[in-house]
Amino acid sequence: MSSNEQINKDHSAGGDEPPVDPPQAVSAQINTENVDSILDEIDSVLESNAEEFVRNFVQKGGQ
Repeated sequence: MSSNEQINKDHSAGGDEPPVDPPQAVSAQINTENVDSILDEIDSVLESNAEEFVRNFVQKGGQ
């Protein structure tokens, strides 16, 4: 038998090892409640003083 040959075993024919399920993809979940509350807070700040809020984020002197 050459070293390049592969041997395939059929585990479904009553072998000693139980069949192994393929790995499942892990899904990422985002806690939208926290995001929504932060966005609501930003909205309320922008409604009351949007100009000051924007002024605080203007770059000064290359910062």
